[in-house]
Amino acid sequence: MKSDLPVIAVTAGDPAGIGPELAVRAAADPRFAGRVKFRLYGEPSILAEAAKRWSGGLLPEVCAAGTLPFAELTIGEASARCGRLAYDALTMATLDVLAGKAGALVTAPMNKYSVNLAGIPFTGHTERIAELCGTRNFVMMQSAGDLRMVFVTTHIPLAEVPRQVTFERIVDVTRLLDQVVRREGVAHPRLAAAALNPHAGENGCMGKEDEETVKPALAALRAEGIDIDGPFPPDTLFIEETRRRYDGIVSMYHDQGHIPFKMLAFDRGVNSTLGLPVVRTSPDHGTAFDIAWKGVADTGSFYAAIELALRRIS
Repeated sequence: MKSDLPVIAVTAGDPAGIGPELAVRAAADPRFAGRVKFRLYGEPSILAEAAKRWSGGLLPEVCAAGTLPFAELTIGEASARCGRLAYDALTMATLDVLAGKAGALVTAPMNKYSVNLAGIPFTGHTERIAELCGTRNFVMMQSAGDLRMVFVTTHIPLAEVPRQVTFERIVDVTRLLDQVVRREGVAHPRLAAAALNPHAGENGCMGKEDEETVKPALAALRAEGIDIDGPFPPDTLFIEETRRRYDGIVSMYHDQGHIPFKMLAFDRGVNSTLGLPVVRTSPDHGTAFDIAWKGVADTGSFYAAIELALRRIS
């Protein structure tokens, strides 16, 4: 293998889930041979067992993030030990990418409950990586080909959403979306924004937020040259005839965008974080405890995450 290949740091995620299977299968897959060098972050004995089962024993460099013998692993269940391992692996991998030891970070799924069982307040990969990077202005993006979506708010209770959908946040998130679409080769991106309230608030009769916050933010964005339409009623924005007119969509909260996105592109969707000083991508699914360690995990989304990381560092 050539020594000048790009290095991708891959976290194995929660050991009790499908992350170890995805990580070792990717590292041994011929489609990546000669294109990338993988460095896996996780528990060595668990990754060795996964490699024995699914990659003919082939295992790239492993950076150990704690100790949990495979014989002591309870597959398919949340636990504090698994949460701590996954959290430490994520921290170690992110710091290595920041230090230039790898060109990009690809993260396998973690279980938020497991991390919290370990006594670590944790809302998600996105927030932890941004914290390590010292980044305040960042945004989660879901993408699959020409379907791109960013989120004004993500891992917060629904009751908190109206308070955190601010003029400034909408502007910052949309700017980041416009920038990444341009970097992907679209010279003049056309963007759309979902409304916060049903029917876009019915001109203030069904909530004031769209009139008082969303519309002024979109007007300010248009004034600075960003081509964005909306706010659209969320129940019509995602139908094919509408969404195909746009290169990117701004969603106001987690489920508003994640539900239609995953219905459209669950097996190939990629989660990435914009605004970071590093490239970070992940599959658009969770730990799948119900099929963990059965050898049936679909690699489509995970492999798509690796491909997107390679494109962004090329």
